Amino acid sequence: MHCQRSVILVALVTLCLSGALWSCVNAYQVGVGRADSTGPPVEIHFMGYANLKQVGRGLHLRQFARAFVVEDDNHKRVAFVSVDAGMMGYGVKREVVKRLQARYGDIYTADNVIISGTHTHGGPGGFLMHLLYDISILGFVPQTFEALVQGCYLSIKRATDNMVDGRIFLSRTTILNVNINRSPTSYLRNPVEERAQYEHDVDKVLTQLRFVDTENNLLGAFNWYAVHPTSMNNTNKLVTSDNMGYAALLLEKEYNTNKVPGKGKFVGAFCSSNLGDVSPNIMGPKCSISGNECDLLTSKCPPKEGECFASGPGRDMFESTEIIASRLADGALRLLNENSQESTSREIVGELSYIHQFVDMPNYNGTTYNPLQRKLDKIRGCLPAMGYSFAAGTTDGPGAFNFEQGTITGNAMWNAVRDFIVPPTQEDISCHSPKPILLATGRATFPYEWQPKIVSTQLLKIGDLILAGVPGELTTMAGRRLRNKISAVAVATGGKDTEVIIAGLSNIYTSYITTPEEYQAQRYEAASTIFGPNTHTIYMDVFEQLTKAMIRGERLSPGPAPPYMNDRMLSMNTGVIFDGHPIGKDFGFVKLQPKKSYQINETVVATFIAGNPRNNLFHEKTYFAVERKINEERWKVAYTDASWETKFIWERVHLIL
Repeated sequence: MHCQRSVILVALVTLCLSGALWSCVNAYQVGVGRADSTGPPVEIHFMGYANLKQVGRGLHLRQFARAFVVEDDNHKRVAFVSVDAGMMGYGVKREVVKRLQARYGDIYTADNVIISGTHTHGGPGGFLMHLLYDISILGFVPQTFEALVQGCYLSIKRATDNMVDGRIFLSRTTILNVNINRSPTSYLRNPVEERAQYEHDVDKVLTQLRFVDTENNLLGAFNWYAVHPTSMNNTNKLVTSDNMGYAALLLEKEYNTNKVPGKGKFVGAFCSSNLGDVSPNIMGPKCSISGNECDLLTSKCPPKEGECFASGPGRDMFESTEIIASRLADGALRLLNENSQESTSREIVGELSYIHQFVDMPNYNGTTYNPLQRKLDKIRGCLPAMGYSFAAGTTDGPGAFNFEQGTITGNAMWNAVRDFIVPPTQEDISCHSPKPILLATGRATFPYEWQPKIVSTQLLKIGDLILAGVPGELTTMAGRRLRNKISAVAVATGGKDTEVIIAGLSNIYTSYITTPEEYQAQRYEAASTIFGPNTHTIYMDVFEQLTKAMIRGERLSPGPAPPYMNDRMLSMNTGVIFDGHPIGKDFGFVKLQPKKSYQINETVVATFIAGNPRNNLFHEKTYFAVERKINEERWKVAYTDASWETKFIWERVHLIL
C-alpha cells in the first residue's frame, strides 16, 4: 500500500509541475462585492461634457462600485474596482487604499489595487483635484469625493468578506451594432498594413471574466468592451450610469431574481477599455437642423444647418441607452449561458503578481525605433497642454464658440487669451507640435495644479491574464498596440502566452492617449493628448519595463508620488444653506396624488414636498419606492430610485407656494 501511495503522489506532482493540474498549486480564493457610490443628484454640475448648463436635477440610475478580489495559495492578492464615474482620481484611490489599510493592514496597497471609472458622463463631478477637470464643476465637491471613496472601499470590503474557494474563466464574444469610430479620419492615419490586421476601426470583442465557486455556482462576471458611455447626451440632467451601468443592472437582474437594483449576491460589471475614439451613437454624426452629414475632417456643419451631433439607435437618448445597454448585456449573457456555441471559455490558472510605478511624464526620456531611418530616436514627454481642437468637443458633445476639430494652426485672438492666462514657452510649442496650444496647463499652478504631471502605471497578473491599468482614454489603435506589446514582452521575458485587458481611466485621469500618427491629425482626442506626440510611445516603453520586471519578479522604483492637494481645494459650490417647506405643507406633503388606476404604458406621476436630496444621499437605500400589492395584507417593493423604470426629479421652488 505504501508503494502504491508513493506512485500516486509522484504522478500528482508530475502533473502539477507539467502544468496539467495547475489547481494543485494555484487554487484561488475569489470574492465579488458591490456598493452604492451615488454622488449628490442635484445642484452639482456633471463631469464629462464640461457643459455649464448640465446641472443635476435628479436621479435616473444610481452609481455603483463593483469589485473583485483574488488570492492565490501563496497569499498574494489583487483587487479590481469598476465604478460608475467619469474617470478615477488619484486622491480617490489614495483615500480608498488608506481606508483598506486601516482595516486590513498592508494586504491592500497602491500596487495591487486598480480602480477604473466606467466613464459615464452623467455623474456629479468635483472629485479629481486638478483645476482643469474641476473648473466646469465650479470646483471641488467633497460630497462627490466621499461618495466615490466610500463606495469603492465598501465594494472591496464586501468582496473580501465574500471570498470563497473558486475558479475564474475567460471568454469572448463579438458584439456588433454597439459602437463606431467618432474620429475615423484619424484612425486612417495609422499604417495601412497595421489596419489590415483588423476587420473594424473599433474593437467589437467583449472580454469576460467569470467567477464561480467550487460547486460552479456563479458569483460574478466582469466584462470589458470599448465604447463611450455617452448614449445620454449633454442635455441630460438626471444622474445616470449610462449604457455601461444599465447593462450591468440588466445582467445582475438575470441572476439576482426578485431583487431591486443594487441588491443580490451576483455582481455583474461592464468596464472601460480602449474607448478613446469610440462612440455608442451608431447612427453617426448629422447636422442637427438640416440632417445632412457633417464635414468629415472638422465635424462642423455649414451655416444655418445646426450643430454636428451623432445620435444613437433610439428615438431619444433614453431609448438609445436602453438599446445599447441591452445589446451589451445580451452579449455577456450569451457567454454565461452554458449552451452558448459562441463561448470560447477557458480557465485562468497560475499564480498572481502585480507591479505599479508612478512616472513623471514631462521629464521622461527614452528611445524609439525609427523604421524609416533604421535607427533609435530619442524621445521625451512634454508639460501638459490642451490643443485648439479640445475646445471643439466631439460629435457626442460639441464644444463652445467656433472651434473645429483638426485645427493645426492657432489664431491671434485665442493665443492672446491663452497668454493672458499663462503663456507657453517656445519649448512647449515645439514639443507639442503640430498641436497649437490653447491652454498651457502644465505651466499653470494657481490656485493649484491644472493637470497631472505624474501618472500611475500598473499591471495585475492573474495566471496568464494581465490587466493593464492605464490612466487615460486610449484610442482603438493605441490600445491594440499596447495590448500586443505587453503580450509579446511577457512571452519574450519567459512568460506564457498572455491575454491582456486594458482597464481604461484607472487610478488617475490624464485625458487622452492617441497613436503618434493620429496625433498629427489633431482631432479632439489628439488635442487632448496632454503630454505631446510621444505620449503613447512613452506608455509603450513604460509598460514594457513593467511587464519585464513583473515576469522576472523584479522590483522597480516606485517613482515620484503625485502631489496630494486636498488642503488647497477651492469650490464655488455651496452646501444646502437653507431648506424649508411652505407654510402648512410639511415635508412629505403630497402635492399631486397618483391616479387610482392606469392603462398599460401610462406614466405614473406623484409630487411631494421634499427637502434637498443633498442633505442625505441615501446610500444603499432609496428616496422613494414603488410597491406592488401581493394580496390584501402584503405589499412588495417593485421599483426604487435605482430602477430604469423610475425617474426622480427635484427642483427648488418658492418657499411660500
